[in-house]
Amino acid sequence: MPYNIRIVSTYPPRRCGIGTFARDLANALEHFTGEVGSIRVSAIDREGLPYNIPVDLVIDQYSPQSWKDGIKDILARASESQNPTVVLLQHEYGVDPDEKGNDGDGTNFIEMAKAFSAKGLTTLVYLHTVLDEPDPHQRFVLQELAKYSEGLIVTTESAIKILESKTYRIKHSRLKHIDHGIRMQHPSQYDRLAIKEKFGLKGCFLITTLGLLSPNKGIQYGVRGFGKFLEESLTERQRENILYLIAGQCHPEFVKADEGREYNQYQKALNDALEQSHVRWCRVKELNSFDFKENDVVFLDTFLDESTLLMLYGATNLMLLPYLNTQQISSGVLADTIGSGRVAVVTKSKYALELIHSNKRCPEGVVIGRHARGILIDPGRESIAQIAEALDSLVFNPGRRIRMEKQAHQRGYQMRWQNSAWTLLQHIEFIREHKEIVTGRGVIFKREKESVFRQKRRSVNREK
Repeated sequence: MPYNIRIVSTYPPRRCGIGTFARDLANALEHFTGEVGSIRVSAIDREGLPYNIPVDLVIDQYSPQSWKDGIKDILARASESQNPTVVLLQHEYGVDPDEKGNDGDGTNFIEMAKAFSAKGLTTLVYLHTVLDEPDPHQRFVLQELAKYSEGLIVTTESAIKILESKTYRIKHSRLKHIDHGIRMQHPSQYDRLAIKEKFGLKGCFLITTLGLLSPNKGIQYGVRGFGKFLEESLTERQRENILYLIAGQCHPEFVKADEGREYNQYQKALNDALEQSHVRWCRVKELNSFDFKENDVVFLDTFLDESTLLMLYGATNLMLLPYLNTQQISSGVLADTIGSGRVAVVTKSKYALELIHSNKRCPEGVVIGRHARGILIDPGRESIAQIAEALDSLVFNPGRRIRMEKQAHQRGYQMRWQNSAWTLLQHIEFIREHKEIVTGRGVIFKREKESVFRQKRRSVNREK
């Protein structure tokens, strides 16, 4: 019997990485018509946005009653269907406020997991943040989610190690690693030269940073590192044929925060970096609206639709991701970079260490990944010189770049969204079969006297 899949998450048109993840997961699950009956989304909203199918319920993020109504609605719809319902909660602290509206302090996801599990709905929780050093509330939330669901799903093996550690003490049997899916299946889908010509970038070596911008993206250090590379490695004539394209708007919630003060400080930090790096730069709303030979850095200040985003992955020669958050366990941009068969220069986050370096011990400084899928750098100010060194290593060595692209694509092939969705469906099937195992087919014995065999084993262990 096929499953009805219910996803609880932010969702487009809300501009949020988790919403994009949920949309891509839903799209991938649609391909498995034998296993999936319907896919519906309960969208966590904060702006009164318009939603289309598969969204059929909307939860007001800052209304406690709306969360409660959402639980009732999901249970009611599940009871009306002959197909079993599987709930996928997309947990992120930032979309879980308490009753006073304090982001990150809520227990709404816990209440959902409790209610759904109590009614027999198979409930799984995707974790989009796993912290090494959580505060008591953050630790409590993940422990409770593990307790009241059929398990937690993470996109990295390192997250499983953290959740099993003394910090959380969550049993391994409650944890499952499933790759973050990637949207592109083969680099040949998007011919690099053809896309560059379409965007007026013919003959340009293109370095990109894609996605919603915020201080934690480290763009201020990316600009400085790129400027250092231009100054130390290139002649004036060569500078005309290389471009650093920073494409994407600032996260809308960041722009509004603290009445815009943080956003204004961030813009000042970017302007300082541009001025001190002595780079020629401009800000545009459209590609094809500037001459790349007259600029070193271009900000494409627009929200990237799916088509443009995928074409930019295809066009890029190098992806520069100087993130500041080393605890990051997931990155859609890095996943799609690898999946696109493109080389990343990326900060040593947990996710990057796993994808680029296979979780091997990583020294300080510039590190070429164990499987040569990219280059790892340290975060913050140290990254400036390291970015320049990494660019110098890759820009002048096309053979090395091509080998890295091939290695990246091989790993990305395993991470296609359809593969991740199929792994999820297999995991759901395993969970449901395990729940249905009948344990009453034989007499169940409970130990009523001490085992002599256990005593012997203890004696042997003490002697060792």
